[in-house]
Amino acid sequence: MRTFSQVDVFTDEFTKGNALAVVHDAEGLTTEQMAAFANWTNLAETTFLLPPENPAADYRLRIFTVSRELPFAGHPTLGSAHAWLAAGNTPRDPDRLVQECGAGLVEVRRDGSRLAFAAPPLLRGGPVEDHAALAAALAITPEEIAGAQWADNGPGWVAVLLHSAAAVLALRPDYQRFGEFTGIGVVGPHPDGGEAAFEVRAFINEGGRFEEDPVTGSLNASIAQWLIPAGIAQQRYVAAQGTALGRRGRVHLSQDGGEIWVGGNSVLGITGRVVL
Repeated sequence: MRTFSQVDVFTDEFTKGNALAVVHDAEGLTTEQMAAFANWTNLAETTFLLPPENPAADYRLRIFTVSRELPFAGHPTLGSAHAWLAAGNTPRDPDRLVQECGAGLVEVRRDGSRLAFAAPPLLRGGPVEDHAALAAALAITPEEIAGAQWADNGPGWVAVLLHSAAAVLALRPDYQRFGEFTGIGVVGPHPDGGEAAFEVRAFINEGGRFEEDPVTGSLNASIAQWLIPAGIAQQRYVAAQGTALGRRGRVHLSQDGGEIWVGGNSVLGITGRVVL
């Protein structure tokens, strides 16, 4: 019997963010057992908390989708950190945690009532020249795309900038035309003066299983790594995500000391024990 948590991430109200399953004390589980349980939960990601192998880390995290293991993902990072703290664990530094994962060491710090992680470096960046392929996948015209960048920090994202949040919310993608793209993130600006500066949506091709992710930390991290240095976004802004799915995700992005920080609230919704 292992401790189990289900956390809603990037929201301050349970059921309005992105759900995450967390298995605590996961020592002794094989990769196959982890993958099978992640497939069974049928959530975007399931994580497993383990003792660190790197002495600089507070804990080690393995992250699984329903079909593969990821080196890094954003909402699992914040949700797992929240669950680890809620279980009574104490970090070496009271103001920050260090997570060890497939992407290396990721710093998580307290940002008021929220937690925030330092965006990891991109595995692949730079402009995407083939706007026609992206437009086909999104069922729009190439002229509607204001810019596109590879934004891969683990899950394989490509980010597409549209001219408005309304255009983002109106999208009805053609998943059958995703081709090489495993994940397309789309961002567009809201009018000035609102709570959120940008609207974000994340469309995923997970081994032939197509879905929209409610709120996506890794995508928002890499989008901010593009938009803030380019002067398209302010050094601190809020992105809304999940609106099209009836969620109310809010991701807090900021640049501090040359790093991009990605923050959000998390709500512990379910706790119990799981037989694994």
